[in-house]
Amino acid sequence: MTFTTRRAALLAATGLAALSTAAAAQTTPPAPTAPAPAKKEQSTQVQGVTITAPSAQDIKTSIDRRSYSLGKDLQATTGSVADVLRNVPSVQVDVQGNVSLRGDPNVTIMIDGKPSGMFKGDNRGQVLQQIPASQFERVEVMTNPSAAFSPEGSAGIINLITKQQRGVGTTGSVRANMGTEGRKNASISLARNTKKLTLSADAGWRRDKAKGSIEDDRSRLDPVTGRYADSHQNVGFNSHGQSHNLRAGVDYDLDKQTRLSAEARYNDTSYSSKSGSSYEGKDVNGAPIVRYQRLSDGKMKKSVGGLSGDLRHKFSGDEHEFTLHTSVERTRDRQLTDANGFNQLPAVSNYVEHVSIGDELVQSRLKAEYKRPLPGGAKLVAGYELQVDNNDYDNYGARGPTGGALAVDPALTNQFKYDQVVHAVYATLSRPIGDLTIMPGLRIEEVTVDTNQVTSKLKDSYDYLRAYPSLHVQYKVDDTRQINASYSRRIQRPTAQDLNPYRIYQDPYSYRQGDPRLKPQTTDSFEVGYQLRKGYNYYQGTLYYREARDGVTDVVRDIGNGVLLTSKANLAKSRSGGLELVANARLTPKISYTISGNAFWNEIGATDLGFPDKRSAWTVSGYAALNVQATPKDFLQISGFATGKRLTPQGYKEPTGMLLLGYRHKFNDRVSGVVTVQDALKTFGDKLVIDTPALKDRRALDLDLRAIFVGVTYNFGGTGAPDPRRRREPAFDFQTSPGGAGPL
Repeated sequence: MTFTTRRAALLAATGLAALSTAAAAQTTPPAPTAPAPAKKEQSTQVQGVTITAPSAQDIKTSIDRRSYSLGKDLQATTGSVADVLRNVPSVQVDVQGNVSLRGDPNVTIMIDGKPSGMFKGDNRGQVLQQIPASQFERVEVMTNPSAAFSPEGSAGIINLITKQQRGVGTTGSVRANMGTEGRKNASISLARNTKKLTLSADAGWRRDKAKGSIEDDRSRLDPVTGRYADSHQNVGFNSHGQSHNLRAGVDYDLDKQTRLSAEARYNDTSYSSKSGSSYEGKDVNGAPIVRYQRLSDGKMKKSVGGLSGDLRHKFSGDEHEFTLHTSVERTRDRQLTDANGFNQLPAVSNYVEHVSIGDELVQSRLKAEYKRPLPGGAKLVAGYELQVDNNDYDNYGARGPTGGALAVDPALTNQFKYDQVVHAVYATLSRPIGDLTIMPGLRIEEVTVDTNQVTSKLKDSYDYLRAYPSLHVQYKVDDTRQINASYSRRIQRPTAQDLNPYRIYQDPYSYRQGDPRLKPQTTDSFEVGYQLRKGYNYYQGTLYYREARDGVTDVVRDIGNGVLLTSKANLAKSRSGGLELVANARLTPKISYTISGNAFWNEIGATDLGFPDKRSAWTVSGYAALNVQATPKDFLQISGFATGKRLTPQGYKEPTGMLLLGYRHKFNDRVSGVVTVQDALKTFGDKLVIDTPALKDRRALDLDLRAIFVGVTYNFGGTGAPDPRRRREPAFDFQTSPGGAGPL
């Protein structure tokens, strides 16, 4: 840790102590009859058996976020987190599990309000495709987060809220699902609630399978002749993956005002795959000059383990409290590839290749926050946050002739270290003025970055101090209508691999390379929305506009002999804006629907990449679900999503979509069964087109995700008489109260 870091940490610790002392000094002693702080929601229901009916209390609006219940999405019972996020308004997930918000892939994904290393790095899409969605009860979407949250993620924040077993005594649930082609998953949740103590634990396991192909056609401009040379590559692959997740937590009330909490989490995801590829490159006259085949066996494993602790002390008065959070998390990512290559042109030769790519991230966090109600219904939130990231990349590769000894290949071997320290102080002030609520906020961050390309002996270091303002406004027109408006400044910092200047080998004709002097992207985001809520029915329209500078993007170029290098660069400027519509309503007492659509315009100023003019395009995406409660025990769902043509800095992505089917039968108050069909029409895919004067490329990824799952859920425990009002299936839960929704 640098001197600046130690100094700031010492000042922070001193400041926290002063803040806590000041808070205590300003607060009158609690009355002897003050109620005990609420523990995790206690009720007499067994979670998952009896369900809350839609009401004004269940469908709420937030000043800074929206929350969507997963209770009615049948894909949440059998699918992964990636599967259910495709059904959430504003969110798109591509065929490889990569997430974007309103077309922007720079998304921060959290669990219970805390960032996790499992959602960082090149493999985060595969992780999202393996984590069971059944362990989460809702998804919070913040497209314009307040200053109380880290500004990291120019598109915004997706917060996954873990399910809590609710009930007196011991409660729990068990789920198991079987799918086609060997797909399986199972999970168990347990909780024990007493007067002062809550114990909870979850465990899950998932096995998945994927097969598909990649077709890649390229045309490269020969600067000498002015003609194009073509190449074609075909890749077929088959992979098997599985994941395990464990979580254990404890909450203990020391007294009526003070609670201690601790939690341990572990998740691992692993894949094994076999692939075969063929490549042929031609000269400008169409004559083959390069031809090879390649067989590969690959393995990937990513594991994340973490410990966290929390202290919460409540003072007298509503929402008057001090919280302290600390955590440490280690993420390990390892990829191994053994390949056999068979060259036919320009000369016959065979070789063996062994490549190992390793990454370890240790992330430590400290956060202190003080909330205080003020006269006139105002509320102050202030805090300090420290985040320390230590990354270590260790890549190794060796090659040699078939049957011979392997020698270390410098093109495959390098070590890169990346350390980042972020100090942040922030404050928001929420104040009602009649039917109007205003919440300005300001966050100031000092960031220090140290990079060390050990192999190349290249070191670099820089730091910056920046302010991130936010403003949220909410106006209540009447009991059914309200208007929200917001502004925030966000940042997207380059990843550790984006900064690695070493040329990384991927295959004989593909390399990647970073740039240690990349600037972070800065985005200014504006939104205004109108909401109408009448009983069960909910309608919302949002206009938004974003302007970004220094966006980090991939740039693909030919470096000779048909070899493509993907490097990183900062875009000069980009703008986007659009209209998002959401409706959740009933057609009849037994039939309801959810529809969301997003039409947005995107403009990219890519003059730095060789384009003479700005490029722009319109894109339309949407999701729709029809829900039929055929009988009190039978529930049917037909849903689907579609994403239109999307602009990229050097070309575009073609449209895609998916149809989903589901059926659930409730056998009794404890047992239910479900059948789901994923990608019923096999229409989901990924097609990327690069269209520049020097390079034209079309890459089509066809991944077979079609699957049928049959599952069962069993709930147990709970005492007391269930609330008769908690019988119906829940709708999407658009909840966001002005104070914020969920345990953040």
